[in-house]
Amino acid sequence: MTSPATRQAKQARGDLFDPDCPTRRLLDRIGTKWTSMVIKVLADAGDGEVRFADLRRRTPGVSQKMLSVTLQSLTRDGLIARRVEPTVPPKVHYRLTDLGRSLNVPLTALRDWAEAHMVEIDRANAVQSAESTRGANRST
Repeated sequence: MTSPATRQAKQARGDLFDPDCPTRRLLDRIGTKWTSMVIKVLADAGDGEVRFADLRRRTPGVSQKMLSVTLQSLTRDGLIARRVEPTVPPKVHYRLTDLGRSLNVPLTALRDWAEAHMVEIDRANAVQSAESTRGANRST
C-alpha cells in the first residue's frame, strides 16, 4: 500500500501510464506538428514577439482556425504569452514564456530526430506497404 505522501508526490509529477492522468492530455496537445512549429517560430524570435499574421506566414500549411486553436491551447497552458494592441483591427502578439522556452529544448531534439530519420522511416513504410500488397495478392 502506498503512503498518502507518495501518492501525492506521484500525482504532482503525473503518471503517463495512469489512464486518468492529465499528462496524457498534455502530451496530446504538445505533440502536434503545429505546436512544434509554433514553439520553434517563437523560439527563433528570442525574447521578441511575433504577430499572428507572421506566425501564420512562418507556419506553412496551417489554417487560420488551426493556428488560433493551437495558440489558445498554448496560452491556456502557460507556454506562450499573448498581448493585444487596442487598435482597429487589433494587433495580437505572441512570445514564449519561460515554461515555453523549456519545452523548446525537448521539441528541438524531437524535430532534429525526425528530420534526421525521415528517409529511414519512409523506407520502412515503403517496405511494409510492399509486403502488405504482396500478402493481399497471395490471399486472393
